[in-house]
Amino acid sequence: MTQYVFVTGGVVSSLGKGIAAASLAAILESRGINVTLIKLDPYINVDPGTMSPFQHGEVFVTDDGAETDLDLGHYERFIRRSMHRTNNFTTGQIYDSVIRKERRGEYLGKTVQVIPHITNEIQEYIRRGAGEGSPDEADVAIVEIGGTVGDIESLPFLEAVRQMSLRMPRHHSAFVHLTLVPFIPAAGELKTKPTQHSVQKLREIGITADALLCRADRPIPDDEREKISLFANLPQDAVISVWDADSIYKIPRMLHEQGLDTLICDKLKLVGGPADLSAWDALVASEAHPRHTLRIAMVGKYTDLSDSYKSLNEALRHAGIKNAAKVRITYLDSETLEPGNIDQLGAFDAILVPGGFGKRGVEGKILAAQYAREQRIPYLGICLGMQVATIEYARHKAGLAGANSTEFEPTTPHPVIALITEWQGRDGAVHQRTDQSDLGGTMRLGAQEARVQPGTLAHAIYGDTVNERHRHRYEANVQYLEALQKAGLVISATTTREQLTEIVELPQAVHPWFMGVQFHPEFKSTPRDGHPLFTAFVQAALAQQRAGGVPTGSAAAVNA
Repeated sequence: MTQYVFVTGGVVSSLGKGIAAASLAAILESRGINVTLIKLDPYINVDPGTMSPFQHGEVFVTDDGAETDLDLGHYERFIRRSMHRTNNFTTGQIYDSVIRKERRGEYLGKTVQVIPHITNEIQEYIRRGAGEGSPDEADVAIVEIGGTVGDIESLPFLEAVRQMSLRMPRHHSAFVHLTLVPFIPAAGELKTKPTQHSVQKLREIGITADALLCRADRPIPDDEREKISLFANLPQDAVISVWDADSIYKIPRMLHEQGLDTLICDKLKLVGGPADLSAWDALVASEAHPRHTLRIAMVGKYTDLSDSYKSLNEALRHAGIKNAAKVRITYLDSETLEPGNIDQLGAFDAILVPGGFGKRGVEGKILAAQYAREQRIPYLGICLGMQVATIEYARHKAGLAGANSTEFEPTTPHPVIALITEWQGRDGAVHQRTDQSDLGGTMRLGAQEARVQPGTLAHAIYGDTVNERHRHRYEANVQYLEALQKAGLVISATTTREQLTEIVELPQAVHPWFMGVQFHPEFKSTPRDGHPLFTAFVQAALAQQRAGGVPTGSAAAVNA
């Protein structure tokens, strides 16, 4: 039977519950325990798919096509287990499920209420996420509850897990509470009062923490930990100091050295081997001692919030570790790029154009792709980044003046990027969009396989097939592929089923490293393994740097 660790938060959000939960999972996994993680989000949205990246940050996509919270990316980066749609659910999904059951008459005419119907549904979703009763059942499920204690919207989740813990056999559940211990510069001391109030609020709703993770900008002294333990009614060794670290991959070692995993194993009566964090130690050591420094320009639309590109940032970081390089990312707002200032891209060793939706800033991305192509700077375009590279090539190399995507210009004379329905009309002609799609239900999502053309750069990276995750609505229009290929663009991978474009590139005789991919490879990058595409991208930037192929005044020249 699965055992559960419920992770709650207090005082303020953004303290790092996801990192803490993932780090605990990594330690337990290193002890030979089969662990999974589940994230409960208290917002009413069914999923974060239509939420603004500025507000929510990145939308992480699983193999089975679920659009989920970015914490699931942390989960997959810290443990070997893949996440699925059952590993993340929202208040919106819970209420939608309960309402549909009520409409079908499954409650036999009863008055449907938050307790017990909503809380029972939450418990059912948690058990499903843990794989209870299935071949994939986990030994331990770590359940992260979004929001902070005291929030109205998270109360049903907290009540549900409280009830769930009471219904389990003894030693089958544990509670870990993450809270803030702020340092007040004017007083010159750490303040424990917010933590005291947070623990008190948790106890008011019937939950007693078994371990307290105290976030601060510095290690918490023993006398402060002792004070917290007295007010929180916890042994001092259950008060864990979690200070700011320069690498999130140091957190597993930090928690282990303070005995958090031992405390949880004792509470749950878990039998496992000693923790082996040698892989994490080696990773941290490698990250701390790079031999090279690279500057990469990320030309995006959501640059005001770095969490919008969380998985991309981590994937580049992983690739840097694999190449003993420190990757410094500079975020450039594509909306500000124009012909008069595009030369600023010459100061970078490589250019990456990430995904995005909507017309804003697209012309700046197209300019970035053109500059990278003409100046022979290594270029990686992801999702929209592939599409803008295709549009740019159509305009300037294939002679298709005015080429565009119907997402940005519905009446473009050359819709080289379009919805499938816009080129698959019965008469074979290209049909323009006449209605607004359901933004939540028309995406190509999840992992799909594609065949890779031999002799290409993509084949050198992936081999015969590529299987990556997708999150997009528009595709490269198959009616223009022949013209693009005749002009020199290489279509190096297409889907096995629909023959849709997955990877485009330039021959290496023309450009040292230029590639656009329709999928999101960043979702499969992990710190211990890296990802072959990002590793190759960073290697190309390093090779360009060593060869002196980066324009004068670039980061390579400055570093030299």
